[in-house]
Amino acid sequence: MRAGEFADGASAVCLLVGCALAFVAGVGLLRFPDTLSRMHTVAKPQVLGLLLVTLGLGLRLRSGIDIGMLVMVAFFQLTTVPVATHLVGHAVYRLPQLPTGDLVVDELADGADPQS
Repeated sequence: MRAGEFADGASAVCLLVGCALAFVAGVGLLRFPDTLSRMHTVAKPQVLGLLLVTLGLGLRLRSGIDIGMLVMVAFFQLTTVPVATHLVGHAVYRLPQLPTGDLVVDELADGADPQS
């Protein structure tokens, strides 16, 4: 088996697993009841799915300019998604209809919200 054939097989596996994770993230957005629960599906499987898809594309394309663009996509995804979910979590926490009884740990209950 040549290295190109192995890379194509690994690319197919990465693409399929990445697409499956992105699909699971989409289903989670529809199934979870509230925004705090949905934030988990936005951040975790969606980002991992995108990273696997970019890895699969990089293994398949094998061009320097393409791999550079895919690295930039992965970098910006990894830097913006945690910040965005953190800001959404703080915004949702301030809403009056947030069910605080469902929270296991409530670190902002003492009024120590630094963004207030």
